[in-house]
Amino acid sequence: MQPDKIIQFRKQLIALKEDLISVLASTANEIKPVVLDQAAVGRVSRVDAMQIQQMALESSRRRERRLISVEQALKRLEKQIYGICVDCDEDINVHRLEIDPTAIRCIKCAQVLSL
Repeated sequence: MQPDKIIQFRKQLIALKEDLISVLASTANEIKPVVLDQAAVGRVSRVDAMQIQQMALESSRRRERRLISVEQALKRLEKQIYGICVDCDEDINVHRLEIDPTAIRCIKCAQVLSL
C-alpha cells in the first residue's frame, strides 16, 4: 500500500477513535439504571424510560466494539500488517478500506465467512 494512503488511514482511524471516545463519554448518563419510584414516574413512563435506557446501552456496546476494532486497526498499522487479509494474507482492496478502515478481511474471504 502506498505510504500516503497509510497516512490517510491512520488519520482517519485516529479521528474515528477520538469521536467514539467523545460520544461514549457524553452518553454515559443515558445508560444509568432507571429509578423505579412509582411516586415520581408512572408505570408507562417507567417502561418507556427502561426501553430508552436499553436502547442507549446497546448503542454504547456497539460503539465500544467499534472502538476496539479501531484500536486493533491502529495496532495493525504499527505492526505494518494493515490492509492485509487475516485469512489469506492478500492485500485488502483500498476501496474496501476507504469504506471501512477497520476491515480485516478481503471481499473474497468476507463473503466466504458470511455463507
